[in-house]
Amino acid sequence: MSSSTATLTNHQVRLARRPEGSPKREDWSFTTEPAGEPAEGGVLVQTLSLSLDPAMRGWMNEGKSYIPPVELGAVMRAGGVGRVAASRNPAFAVGDIVYGTLGVQEYCLVAQDDIKRTGLVKIDLRAGTIGQWLNVLGMPGMTAYFGLMDIGLPKGGETVVVSGAAGAVGQTVGQLAKIKGCRVVGIAGGAAKCDWVVKELGFDACIDYKAGPAAVRDGLKAHCPRGVDIYFDNVGGEILDAVLAKLARGARIIICGAISQYNNTTPVQGPKNYLSLLVNRARMQGMVVFDYADRYHVAIAEMAGYLKEGRMSSREDVVEGGVAAFPEALLKLFTGENFGKLVLKIAD
Repeated sequence: MSSSTATLTNHQVRLARRPEGSPKREDWSFTTEPAGEPAEGGVLVQTLSLSLDPAMRGWMNEGKSYIPPVELGAVMRAGGVGRVAASRNPAFAVGDIVYGTLGVQEYCLVAQDDIKRTGLVKIDLRAGTIGQWLNVLGMPGMTAYFGLMDIGLPKGGETVVVSGAAGAVGQTVGQLAKIKGCRVVGIAGGAAKCDWVVKELGFDACIDYKAGPAAVRDGLKAHCPRGVDIYFDNVGGEILDAVLAKLARGARIIICGAISQYNNTTPVQGPKNYLSLLVNRARMQGMVVFDYADRYHVAIAEMAGYLKEGRMSSREDVVEGGVAAFPEALLKLFTGENFGKLVLKIAD
């Protein structure tokens, strides 16, 4: 380690207690320790930007899920882009830009045995910006791609509806569905988000769920006269029920997330209109992006091409303030304040 990195200080955010309802600042502890020096085969990564995602709320809960919960006292799990600050691994050179599970901290010390577990890989900023590597070329983009393509199985002319349309996953789902020849209807909160989804991303229509209690039902009736062939669900709850009532025969529903339910202190609300699956010979399937890790390169190559050609764009909502801003920044996901992919900037 060089003398310039030997004295580095690492500020971290750790899970102090399991939140009840919406996470509060008191649920976190803020620690400071030396950044450390990599052992043989390891690397030290300086965090540049972190991805803030709805799934993080589930990782805070105790109990069985698709991934172990964050342990109490552990650095909060988060994917991010960083710069290699020190390396004792021939695969990584000082200055390389990398993506991986870096955690909510300024520096991440990755041992050789943990490189695969953290998914640490070099990335090429010529293919996309740091924000895009946390968005369309990162986990949200991979979720959108494999959820739509592998589970949705889109065919030209079909009607695709996506909730959370202005969010990280939704914006990519809709654009990809348009590229594949589908009619796309988004659902988002607020006129500004709906206008952006239609005018900038090229969706055929967007329903403002905040426009009134019957807005989603009436919007689906107006914009999906032949029913919904594919529904990409990011929100669950009442919006899922409204779409279930409008399914076309043979419809496919991708269950990606249920952000409307994540901070519930009462039991999760399941679908009330599920018999529509029976009537319409439809299917509903959950998806977890990590299942497709061995094929990420395929999706990245395809969508980097769309970005370069101008057929796909992205929007990131970047919060400044470093790790200290994490608790309040995360809450933007659950209030709908974020406009685009939520990113926390840690360093230049």
